[in-house]
Amino acid sequence: MTKTKESIITGFALFSMFFGAGNLILPPYLGKLAGNEWLIVLLGFCITAVVIPILGIYAHAKLQGSMFDFAKLVSRKFSWVYCLIIYLIAISLPLPRTAAVTHEISVLPLINLSSLTTSFLYFGLAFLVVINRSKLLNVLGKYLTPILLLILSITIILGIINGSDPNLPNSTIQGITSGILEGYQTFDAIGAVVSGGILVVSLKLNTSTDYNHNKSIISRAGIIAGLGLIIFYGGLMFIGASYSNQMNEAPTRTELLSQLSQTILGPIANTFLSLLVGLACFTTAVAIIAGTADFVQSCFSNSKLAFQITTVLSCFIGIIIGSFDVHHIITIAIPFLLIAYPVTITLIILNCLPKDFITTPIFRITIGICILFTLADVINHFEISPNLTSIFEYIPFSNNSLGWILPTVVAFVFAALISKRPKHVDQLK
Repeated sequence: MTKTKESIITGFALFSMFFGAGNLILPPYLGKLAGNEWLIVLLGFCITAVVIPILGIYAHAKLQGSMFDFAKLVSRKFSWVYCLIIYLIAISLPLPRTAAVTHEISVLPLINLSSLTTSFLYFGLAFLVVINRSKLLNVLGKYLTPILLLILSITIILGIINGSDPNLPNSTIQGITSGILEGYQTFDAIGAVVSGGILVVSLKLNTSTDYNHNKSIISRAGIIAGLGLIIFYGGLMFIGASYSNQMNEAPTRTELLSQLSQTILGPIANTFLSLLVGLACFTTAVAIIAGTADFVQSCFSNSKLAFQITTVLSCFIGIIIGSFDVHHIITIAIPFLLIAYPVTITLIILNCLPKDFITTPIFRITIGICILFTLADVINHFEISPNLTSIFEYIPFSNNSLGWILPTVVAFVFAALISKRPKHVDQLK
């Protein structure tokens, strides 16, 4: 296989790992709320849903290890705790959400099944794909993703052709800030540290062990996936804005997607939407399960049994939680995202920096301050302590749950300045 072909297949597979439930239902909803400011909101959305995730893939291309390598310079104990939290979040929230969205949008309009039955069948298929681990990239990149891209392209193109200019004024959204915060809900920064590990393992399984070759393939795949995400996010947000005056006043995210599909596609809407949602969610579910199983397997001397047990347990958790309502799952996710996302973003950026900045003191100081102000954001967001809430108002961006950003940047600059000229660390592999 040529390098270009390998990069395209890997990039397609990576796109499908990223493009799941949240990536499909959130942009049209944001577009409806944003109205004629959809482009500004798209910019904010792409910061947390495209730029940061692709930087995460680049970091994996440099490290070529597991998620553990992202945080090990803080300390090995911290890295174990971080990995445990991220993988628990991944299999407890975004994984079952893919099944819940598939049930609500893909299954119910066509067949009257219970959500539990849908989840059981859905994760049964996911198990069959993941258990054949060596074929995972080919299944996603060669077969499932092209079908997903075709259906998605047809829907967006027809929506743009038949839509109107998005000239309605912004309703309840706060421009770029709302885009950034809604981008959290895609889970894609977390998805990057999970999916990047899948690429590393998959390339090694296919006997490609050359560091520079794999770095090039993973980096190219990240660019391909990132461009695809920007294009399709923009298209979905645009049609959400241009059809906003034809939609119900206050639909849920999934209801809006269904309404848009009916308006744009007419009689074939149910079939197209079912395939689109089913594929988008399924590929992401496969990635989460495989990434979690890969990590657990690496913790047990590459035990095949550990991989199989983790796959079964992940599917079981998905079946149980996936039978809940999508909106309920998203609501539960918010506090976990407010804690996990800032730390993940900071670790991604730190690992992308030149080697002189990849040192233990810089990592420890920066991550420590990030965690401190992230907890403050959570307290402020849920108004746990009224006295503390009044203090947090003096922290820039704290009203938008982004109070961690400036202190973390200051902490990094301080750590870099007080550190002696750091010695080059060995290339993390």
